[in-house]
Amino acid sequence: MRNNWVLERVHSGKPTIGCFMGLGSPNVAELLAHAGFDWLVIETEHNGLDSAEIEHMLMAVNATKTIPLVRIPSAQQTFIQRALDLGAMGIVVPMVKTAKEARQIVAATRYPPQGTRSFGGLRASHYTFDNEDYFNRANNETLVMLILETKEGVDNLEEIISVPGVDVIFLGTMDLCLALGLNPLRQPYPEIQKILERALALGGQKGVSIGIGANSPEQIRERQAEGFHFLVYSGDYQMLAGTARAGLAAFQRGPE
Repeated sequence: MRNNWVLERVHSGKPTIGCFMGLGSPNVAELLAHAGFDWLVIETEHNGLDSAEIEHMLMAVNATKTIPLVRIPSAQQTFIQRALDLGAMGIVVPMVKTAKEARQIVAATRYPPQGTRSFGGLRASHYTFDNEDYFNRANNETLVMLILETKEGVDNLEEIISVPGVDVIFLGTMDLCLALGLNPLRQPYPEIQKILERALALGGQKGVSIGIGANSPEQIRERQAEGFHFLVYSGDYQMLAGTARAGLAAFQRGPE
């Protein structure tokens, strides 16, 4: 099993940058990995990817230095095990609301006696050729990121962030807005900023990285200055859409 160097940076408090991928393309995944992102998240909550398609994207990323993560549809143990068995080196779990859920998620990523994961690594263990190495190291090389995006999760944040094995809390500001009755397309809001500041303070106390999205180079620098260490730079579809919009707008303006 290869070393999860992103997890090492997380534990040492160093910043990392990645991207969410929703287009479902192994070629795009390979391109972004070669571009130099530290980690990439394969989106499976908000699109129609099946396991074979996820596996192909993981193959593309596994051939590079970039660490592959999978955002699973929900916290079900089957989703967690499948993503890891296919070769993900970490999971991203949406809609986590309680510390009990967080403990169950962490346990599902660990083999006994530390957890409840069953053994069947397949791709992850190089089809049994690395069974022993994978079994011995997987518990310590798997990154666990939980998405904070509900009012209940905000209320229970201190308990959630205190669960051993939680490495990153990612702040899903769009859904946080929805949970608070705010239009997510009209950000920023002082209510959301207050949540961000509280998460940063708790993350510093507990040694947990706090993640957030940034949609421009300027915002990346702003988020770093604020203390965020796990930065998402846009999404593959947002990058493509942004470039398309810019080119079309230039064409529509005509020659100067």
